[in-house]
Amino acid sequence: MPRSVPLRRILATLLLSCALLVGTTACGDSGDSGGGNATSASVAADPSAASPSASAAEQRLAKTRFVANAGLAAGATYQWIVKPYRAGTFKEGAEGRRFALVKAGLAGGFAYNRLRAAAENAKGDPLLSKAVAPLTAGIESLKDLGTKLRKGEAGEGDVGAFESVIDSIKNAGEDAGAEVKDKVPSTSQLSG
Repeated sequence: MPRSVPLRRILATLLLSCALLVGTTACGDSGDSGGGNATSASVAADPSAASPSASAAEQRLAKTRFVANAGLAAGATYQWIVKPYRAGTFKEGAEGRRFALVKAGLAGGFAYNRLRAAAENAKGDPLLSKAVAPLTAGIESLKDLGTKLRKGEAGEGDVGAFESVIDSIKNAGEDAGAEVKDKVPSTSQLSG
């Protein structure tokens, strides 16, 4: 006689699958490790096509991408991790705790993905690259915090780690002439 699978198990499996999907494909990252585009690849392949203005345009594009990715990471972190944590929504028995934890987990994975993309984008600008390079270890330390948040195992130190890395990225961007402002992503962006 076949046994039915509880709805709770199905939902947990679905949420875990979505979280893994977000971690690998959030915001349509093109997957090129240089953070550039096909134009920059063709310019690099053909030295005669390179010009001083093309280099300046590529640097401007790298800064723009950095600002966009870092802004989305900062907005997601503040909106769905820091703000609910400070409001006490993650505490046992709090109203809306489960939903807030799921959103925080998705936001954590999203923020990590966008911060990695921002670090890659920073490599396109020499000044920005120097400012962001020391922060890559901090970004990598956030890798598993999305899962910790979703499970309700994150504490003050974990939320503080997100805040600290975001603040460091913002400061590095500002020092390099690329001011980062929080941009809250939509819920559909979080879920991929």
